[in-house]
Amino acid sequence: MARTSSACLSVASFLFFSSLLWNFNAARDTLKPGDTLNSSSSLVSGMGKFTMGFHIYDHNLNYSYLVVKWAASHNYAWIANRNKPILYPLGILTLDQNNTLKITHKDGEPVVLYSASETSNANNIVATLLDSGNFVLQELSFDGSPNRVLWQSFDFPVDVLLPGMKLGLNHKSGHVWSLSSWFTPNSAVPGAFTLDWDPEAHELKIRRRGVVYWSSGAFRNGRFKFILPDESKLRYNFSIVSNEDEDYFTYSAVDQSGISEWVLTIMGRLYDFDETIDIAQADYCYGSNTDGGCQMWDRPIDCRHAGDRFEEEKGYFNPTRSGPTATSDTSNTSFSISDCKAACWKNCDCLGFNYLFDNQTGCRFWTGHWEFIKDSTGYSSSNIYFLTTKASSNHEHKRIIWIGTAAAAALLTMVLSIMCCLLRRRIFLLPGENRRKIDDKELLDVKESYSSNNVNALQNDGDMGHDLRVFSYASVKAATENFCDENKLGEGGFGPVYKGKMSTGQEIAVKRLSRCSLQGTWEFKNELILISELQHTNLVRILGFCIHGVERMLIYEYMPNKSLDCFLFDSTRGMLLDWKKRFNIIEGIAQGLLYLHKYSRLRVIHRDLKASNILLDEDMNPKISDFGMARIFTHNEREANTNRIVGTYGYMSPEYAMGGIFSTKSDVYSFGVLTLEIISGMGVME
Repeated sequence: MARTSSACLSVASFLFFSSLLWNFNAARDTLKPGDTLNSSSSLVSGMGKFTMGFHIYDHNLNYSYLVVKWAASHNYAWIANRNKPILYPLGILTLDQNNTLKITHKDGEPVVLYSASETSNANNIVATLLDSGNFVLQELSFDGSPNRVLWQSFDFPVDVLLPGMKLGLNHKSGHVWSLSSWFTPNSAVPGAFTLDWDPEAHELKIRRRGVVYWSSGAFRNGRFKFILPDESKLRYNFSIVSNEDEDYFTYSAVDQSGISEWVLTIMGRLYDFDETIDIAQADYCYGSNTDGGCQMWDRPIDCRHAGDRFEEEKGYFNPTRSGPTATSDTSNTSFSISDCKAACWKNCDCLGFNYLFDNQTGCRFWTGHWEFIKDSTGYSSSNIYFLTTKASSNHEHKRIIWIGTAAAAALLTMVLSIMCCLLRRRIFLLPGENRRKIDDKELLDVKESYSSNNVNALQNDGDMGHDLRVFSYASVKAATENFCDENKLGEGGFGPVYKGKMSTGQEIAVKRLSRCSLQGTWEFKNELILISELQHTNLVRILGFCIHGVERMLIYEYMPNKSLDCFLFDSTRGMLLDWKKRFNIIEGIAQGLLYLHKYSRLRVIHRDLKASNILLDEDMNPKISDFGMARIFTHNEREANTNRIVGTYGYMSPEYAMGGIFSTKSDVYSFGVLTLEIISGMGVME
């Protein structure tokens, strides 16, 4: 019994001291010459913040990396052998007696991190894992203090930027500090995206295969424009160093007790620890949008619009009944998931994509008429990237608002329809002779403004002088294909505007007075008389008019680029307006306005100058249009007063909006508002 107790005590003592010895070895932070680190051991920094050891990253292949990581994070802060994974547990990190730091294994050549031949006269060398996460090979002085650093992991970052790490350039050695994403979630070899520092522009930039996708904006007043602009000073201290030896960016965390590690993902997103803080969402940069620091690197694609993006969800594509469907594969194993995304974005028929092979390379695309079904059961084996539009992504959030809006719109439409029907009924209930007299009087009023031709001539194609032509109703109807919706360009206070093509091939724009329009015969005649009298390159040219029964139509030259508001307030088309074009548009409007106020035969106050009334020709030259509200002044008349306030309130001068007083200054005020819109790209009503 005593022997048994003694034996048990001996075993317990052995286990206790073995445990102490194991913990001592496990807690070491330094390798000395002759020491090794294998798959069953690790290095731990002095305060226990970081650990270093061999980790299996793909259990199917049993490959491992030698990594440094935060003790509380799942991310690898640094990888020693990212280009050469090693079978587990065969890897051994060694600092040999020749002061060479290397990873050896049985399957091939060692991975040499530092060779003693790179320096001479180096003695008392150790490799230490610091609490900053930096693994350094350094020479110690005789008293044990660090003398000089021979090699450090911070000089070879992978996809994680820790506080104190550099992004930039060493001018002496030519060495570049930059991050590069993983190729796939299971392969740490350099992928498509990089994060680097541009010393000339003082900007951080995320590139995909060399093309700039995102920029931080220039560093000013201790912060970047597109890196948490409202709270970056609360989280980070940024430092920029520029001298003859090096140019680089680095940062430190304000909260030294917390964890901070900027991670660059395989899709180009840059986030801080555990995906809780977005630094840069370059995965939402599509080459034609500029929000959040995104850069333009491609022309806008007609089938893609602002707000369209790819989202990742578990689910599947289900064919719809509206048209054909197809899938296509790209078996190129050099394609990562970001390459699939770029290819799908450029294909207007592509609605989604995923990787093709189990190693997450190659591409599979869904094109045609598919509907993505989210899997709420959890049975789907992998995520799929599917296209969402701005409208669809906001659908759930705005569903109730849409229902209420639709109900109100339906009610309003019903009321307006009843009013129009009553009005039309009243007109057609008039005795035929009286109705004919009303039409004839309007025709005579217009006719007398141009020539002494008889009234019947206005019903047929003919020349009215002043380069003005009277179009027959039949010719206008044929040109617009019976006013079909496909030819409709838009609708204003006067009524709808249609694109037409005459039998001669000439393209026209037909402005048709709506029977329910708030404007009427006065505006029709006013615009017809004014524009025919005015001739300027920055005023829209009227070709003629058409009167047929109750129909009133003005025929203009066709402007292929429609109106200015179609470009200013559309984030995609707005990219086509560079500063030179914007300046030319402002200058053209000013020239047209100067002509109206000073150099035309009639001194004209437009009274409704706004973006939707500026038309753009094929060369993006501006032309002022819509003179239905305009007023003629004598050249010695300075201002007038009216009880009928017309126009758009956001563009009205205060004295006109409140007192009805208008003059050339009213148009100048509207021009100022319009200029601000052209410069900022924002509307006055926003």
